Amino acid sequence: MPVAGMITEYNPLHYGHVHLLEETRRRLGPETGILCVMSGNFVQRGDFALTDKWSRAAAAVRSGADLVLELPLPWATASAGGFATGAVKTLRATGLVTHLVFGSEGGDAAPLVRLAEALGSAEFGQALRRELTRGDSFAAARQRAAASLLSPEDAAPLARPNDLLAVEYCGALRGSGIQALAISRRGSGHDGGQTDGFSASAIRALIRQGDEGRALELMAPAMAEAYREERAAGRAPVFAETCERAILARLRFMDEADFAAMDPGREGLYHRFFRAVPSAASLAELLEAVKTKRYPLARLRRMVLWAYLGLSPAPPEAPSYLRPLALNDRGRVLLAAMRDSAALPVLTKPAAVRRLSPDAQDLFHLEARASGLYALAFPDPAAGLSEWQRGPVILRS
Repeated sequence: MPVAGMITEYNPLHYGHVHLLEETRRRLGPETGILCVMSGNFVQRGDFALTDKWSRAAAAVRSGADLVLELPLPWATASAGGFATGAVKTLRATGLVTHLVFGSEGGDAAPLVRLAEALGSAEFGQALRRELTRGDSFAAARQRAAASLLSPEDAAPLARPNDLLAVEYCGALRGSGIQALAISRRGSGHDGGQTDGFSASAIRALIRQGDEGRALELMAPAMAEAYREERAAGRAPVFAETCERAILARLRFMDEADFAAMDPGREGLYHRFFRAVPSAASLAELLEAVKTKRYPLARLRRMVLWAYLGLSPAPPEAPSYLRPLALNDRGRVLLAAMRDSAALPVLTKPAAVRRLSPDAQDLFHLEARASGLYALAFPDPAAGLSEWQRGPVILRS
């Protein structure tokens, strides 16, 4: 049986994700098992997830996935390369995945694989160093360097957020034996603003603006139902602004060296943050003061999130356990097989983490502390359960 791996934030699950799930089984066969790696309570664009990871994982299973594993916090909130590397290593560690399925603008994995190979070459490193001397953004320099080795058309995916992640996935797959399978995506981009049903950011914006009805129409049915249930329980919607003063207080307590640690490229961003933080009265005001055309907003949000959660910009080499969040009957079969095939411990009961390695224990404790901070952004902060009280959501056929 083919086992397709997917990597997603599911923030929130929209029809583009459902299309990807349906198209995977159309391509690989109806008996294909689908194993997702999903961001937890904090996501790669540097934000709080709209609802918690358990509700989103269950919605993913109700929408067609079979087993959802958590991408641990250090990789879920990393840059595109760290995010992709951690997610692919998680999928590889299961010992089950035969294909990595992802959405892309062109729907063809071959040019993305070629581009990933070019980015991993020694010639690219030399070309990138030359381009960086021109003084504009790293992203622009990288795209020109790639174009100098291939062509401007071949390098164009680096300018598109979804294709950029796809290229990172292809690079992380090298030597894994897992086949890349690209499916043409629908709708607006990864962090796009169109309200056409395919942009998670647009759905979140509608909820912020008070148009919850329209937002629910744009969510996949399972996610819309999960959102309603979480809202009724006092656990949704979740926005970073709810914890705004706590985040600003943490930033005001930092000195310039602390900000420098959040800026590994030493491109001067930490100076801008250090100067802006003392007077910023909101997160929006802070980001407005720091941003320039050189830096994408997601990068700035990630730096704020790293500081708030006490994270390093560089995640560890690899996750130290596999943690299921939700599964169905076919997922139970995958989970049973994974217990024999996995290269990492499979953690279904939180208490069992005490029997794992020190690295695994440290990672779980980090997740637990971060989830405690996430719960403070619930409409009812007392409504959540701790990481130590949660096992996977099991859905029966």
